[in-house]
Amino acid sequence: MTRPALIGDIGGTNARFALVTPDTFTPYAIRTLACADYPTLEAAIRAYLEQVDATGERAPREACLAFACPVHDDEVCMTNNAWRFSKRQVKAALGLELFKVINDFTAQALGVPHVAEDQRVAIGAGRGEPHRACLVIGPGTGLGVAGLFPGRHGWIPLPTEGGHVTFAPTDDEEQALLDYFRARYGRVSVERVLCGQGLLDLYHAHALLAGREAALSSPAAVTEAAGRGDVLAGRTVRRFLKILGDVCGDAALTLGALGGVYLCGGIVPRLLDYVADSGFRRAFADKGRMSAYNANIPVWVVTAPWTGLLGACEALHNEEVE
Repeated sequence: MTRPALIGDIGGTNARFALVTPDTFTPYAIRTLACADYPTLEAAIRAYLEQVDATGERAPREACLAFACPVHDDEVCMTNNAWRFSKRQVKAALGLELFKVINDFTAQALGVPHVAEDQRVAIGAGRGEPHRACLVIGPGTGLGVAGLFPGRHGWIPLPTEGGHVTFAPTDDEEQALLDYFRARYGRVSVERVLCGQGLLDLYHAHALLAGREAALSSPAAVTEAAGRGDVLAGRTVRRFLKILGDVCGDAALTLGALGGVYLCGGIVPRLLDYVADSGFRRAFADKGRMSAYNANIPVWVVTAPWTGLLGACEALHNEEVE
């Protein structure tokens, strides 16, 4: 009997697990478990395997799990929940022959080539060149940035900390926004602006500059208010997307991302209705002497729900991923 492999995409709040059979990219038995319900990673995995009847002779012997935290050392400490574990100990406890642990945005990057065309939405024009570097970027709890390169035997991910580069305003309003963020945080990275909390901070900054009361208290409330026609919330969302266009354009230049740019994460798919008139694409291409270069680079919003699981599946037997 062929045993399935275990794959997972684990954040601070939820752990998404699935099974996959060898040589396929079709995760099944997908379940989302609340991390807070389990004292350890091992406990969550065992609970999942019980739920999907993958124990005993059906238990996986291979696994690849992606985590929203640094994963370089044997000891892995989750950033936004209490889980910490030893890779070696988990591998032994679960009887695994192969156990790969990767960063969550590495998984996003590796999943992108396996996303179906109907699960990505183009922003503007551009034509990706085959066998060229791609940029994978996405605001969520933070701002994930990764590169992706075609290798001889598989895709090669390039993990980065590109979300922590310095935010650079491009007009007077953004200079005023920078002053607001600097007063609150000191140094201002692009991640400070382009994340869930950053969207809320942008709203409060816009309210202050407009001399209005900031009535909203969560990123979700800002997007909901924008959808109802709230002028201040709408202005905030469009500025968020315009700044994202600036940052994506800069990162595409740095990486030479002629293969295209993929916007991942949970925030941007919710803002698709605002992209066209936000100035995103204009900001992406507005790079002086390199404007024509960027104008030819395609940009897609990835709407697939399980990109990280697809990436964990890719990483499982990808020789380029340790």
